[in-house]
Amino acid sequence: MPREVVCRKLRIMKSIAFRYGIYAGLLILVLAAIHVFVLMPPNISWEMAEVVGYLTMLLSMIFVFMGIRYYRDHENNGYLTFGEGLKLGALIVLVPALTFGLFDILYTQVLHPSFSDEYMAYQVEKIKASVSANQLDQKLANLRKNMEMFGNPFIEFLLMTVTVYVVGLIVTIISALALRRSRPHVARAK
Repeated sequence: MPREVVCRKLRIMKSIAFRYGIYAGLLILVLAAIHVFVLMPPNISWEMAEVVGYLTMLLSMIFVFMGIRYYRDHENNGYLTFGEGLKLGALIVLVPALTFGLFDILYTQVLHPSFSDEYMAYQVEKIKASVSANQLDQKLANLRKNMEMFGNPFIEFLLMTVTVYVVGLIVTIISALALRRSRPHVARAK
């Protein structure tokens, strides 16, 4: 494939990735805001809050599918290789992943600084109810170690960003597989 064609395709992919990434980023921001300001304990259980959090991530990834489909149908003559879909989806997912990471830091560090303490108290009670007395100290020590690490804003940002990115990559793989369409082979005349 000529270099100019490859460069043109990359420019188009970047443009689509940015547009659909912004859509996904805005949706994850709105859903995350609803989640943390309306659907958090004591309004719902911690377990349900976790489920809602993952649903928030998953719902925002609809724009990965839509962006890949747009590229296939409007920019690539109705064809899509798995690799093209994977590249485009991986680019789209960057925006909502970074958006969610930043939102999480804003929420836990500025808007609700007691969140970690509340979550820690919930986890301690959960551990006490589920393990034997001889395992309790070890489990609580592990929890404290994890919460201490999670207390570092950079680690928290990284963890939340990577979590959304992994969810997005799963959606990307599924979307690229579902949307791929090969060019028909043309028989050569003899």
